[in-house]
Amino acid sequence: MKDKDQIILAIESSCDETAVAIIKNGREILANVVASQIESHKRFGGVVPEIASRHHVEQITIVLEEAMNQAAITYEEIDAIAVTEGPGLVGALLIGVNAAKALAFVHNIPLVPIHHIAGHIYANRLVKEMTFPLLALVVSGGHTELVYMKEHGSYEVIGETRDDAAGEAYDKVARQLNLPYPGGPHIDRLAHEGNPTIDLPRAWLEKDSFDFSFSGLKSAVINILHNASQRGEEIRPEDLAASFQASVIEVVVTKTKHAAEKYNVKQVLLAGGVAANKGLRAALEKEFEKTDIDLVIPPLHLCTDNAAMIAAAGSIEFEKGKRAGLDLNGIPGLELQ
Repeated sequence: MKDKDQIILAIESSCDETAVAIIKNGREILANVVASQIESHKRFGGVVPEIASRHHVEQITIVLEEAMNQAAITYEEIDAIAVTEGPGLVGALLIGVNAAKALAFVHNIPLVPIHHIAGHIYANRLVKEMTFPLLALVVSGGHTELVYMKEHGSYEVIGETRDDAAGEAYDKVARQLNLPYPGGPHIDRLAHEGNPTIDLPRAWLEKDSFDFSFSGLKSAVINILHNASQRGEEIRPEDLAASFQASVIEVVVTKTKHAAEKYNVKQVLLAGGVAANKGLRAALEKEFEKTDIDLVIPPLHLCTDNAAMIAAAGSIEFEKGKRAGLDLNGIPGLELQ
C-alpha cells in the first residue's frame, strides 16, 4: 500500500498555449490551466514565434499561481516538476523550461523532461489505463505518426508523415477557402454540411508502408480551386471540405487499422490536436467497433496542448528514474525515443 500520493506539477509551452497542471498518482487531475493565444495569432493566419514567446512570458506566473490555487497544495507536497523539453518553437519552449528549472532550484524538487508527443499519447491515461502492446495514432499541426508501445515509456515510430502533417494540410486548405486560423475545426464543420463529391487523391505510398503524405492532396485542392476560378466555375466549399476530409480520414484510419492488426495490439489511442476532429473520431469508432481492439479517444480538452498530458507522461518517467539537471535546454527538433 502506498504511503503517499504522487503529485506531479507540469509545464507546457511548446507552441501557443501556456499551460500548467497538477495531477495525482498519474491519472487524477487536480488542476489543468491553459492560457490560449489563438486570438493573437488569428490575424496572421498562423503562429508567430516571437509573439508566442512574449505571451508565454506574460502568462506563465499567472497560470502557475492559478493551478496551485485550484489544486490547493504547497510546493512541499510536489514530488516532481515535469516540463516539455521539445519539440516545439525554441523561444516558447525556453520559457517553460526556465520556469520549471527556477521552481526546481528554489524548492529543491526533481526535474523531469518530457517529449511533447509522449505527452499527447499519455493524455489517454487520464481517461483509461493503458494496455500493452498498444498503438498510438498522433495527429496534430506538426505531426502525423503511428507509434507502437510495448510498455510504458517505450516508443517505436512505425509510420510518420513525409511532408505536410494532417493538421498542417487542414490549415493550408482552410486558407485557400478563406477560413480563419486554425483551419481544422472550420474544415471539419464545413465537411459535415457538404458531400464528398469531388475526386481527390489518396496517398497510400508503398505497399505495407505506414507513412503518410498529405502534400499532394493539399496541392490537388489548390489546383481544383485555381482551375475552377479560371473557368469561372463555382465550387461549393462544403463539398470541397467534405471531399478533402474524406481523403485524409480514409488514409489515416485504414493505415491505423492495418498497423494495429500487423502488430497485434490490444489498444489503439488517438492523440494530438486533430484528435478533436469529429469526422476522424467517428470513422475510428466505426472501424474499431468490429474488432476486439480497445479504442481510446480523449475528451476535446485533452486533445489540444495542455499540461495535464505532460504531467501524465511525467508521472511514468519520474517513477522510471528519469531526471534532468539545471542545464536542461529546449530542443525544438527533439526525436521521440
